[in-house]
Amino acid sequence: MTQRSTSPDLQRRGLARALWHLYERLAMCIGLGTLALLCLVWLPFAAVLHPIVPRAQAQWLGRRVITLAFRFYLGVLSLLCACRFDLSELDALRHERALIIAANHPSLLDAVLLVSRLPNAVCIMKASLLDNILFGAAARMARYVRNDDALQLVRHGCHSLAEGAQVVLFPEGSRTQHFPLDPFGRTLGLLARRAQVPVQTVLLEFSTPYLGKHWPLWRPPVLPLRCTARLGGRFEPAADHVAFTRALEQYFHAELAHPSP
Repeated sequence: MTQRSTSPDLQRRGLARALWHLYERLAMCIGLGTLALLCLVWLPFAAVLHPIVPRAQAQWLGRRVITLAFRFYLGVLSLLCACRFDLSELDALRHERALIIAANHPSLLDAVLLVSRLPNAVCIMKASLLDNILFGAAARMARYVRNDDALQLVRHGCHSLAEGAQVVLFPEGSRTQHFPLDPFGRTLGLLARRAQVPVQTVLLEFSTPYLGKHWPLWRPPVLPLRCTARLGGRFEPAADHVAFTRALEQYFHAELAHPSP
């Protein structure tokens, strides 16, 4: 009697797991498709407006459109894809000016999370993304900064900070390969010293390393996916940018060793 009653129960569990895995694949397609669609919708407008609209107005419009698009995108992920985002602490930075936002970099979603709450953010981006046909026009209109040349990065970053923008920078330089953190480059400390602006740290935490360095783009997520952004300490620039970078890296290691509940 026990074996007969157990078999249907196991079948139901197996069916439930199969359906959930199918849903995870569907959620992946919805997420990637929505992001691509948003980029395609804005692409022709950004390409046309960028060269003809005055710089100040173009970058203001470009940054806010990206923020609104990313907010909408995260809303779709929350509504349809079993993703849960706790980004409320970022709202405290929304109206601050001339600030470097330094965050760890566990996932491709990191910039999306930050910019969705920071309408005057300027991202430091890979040159390949700025030249990408899907993302490039919008990023150039928003006056995002290339990271392929350190001196140019610092110069353009200082210019954006002088205008009152918030520069979003991932000190690891790329997505984390060896969790919880990869070694920091020295660009962050150099930019803070040259611009004489503080560095606000942000700790990004994911329930799984979805879209991390070792997570292929077409590998479905493990749902539900939980993402949290919490504000860390704020550091004033230092004359010794090498020691500053080392201290910042040690701070991130200490904070990430104790993730939020």
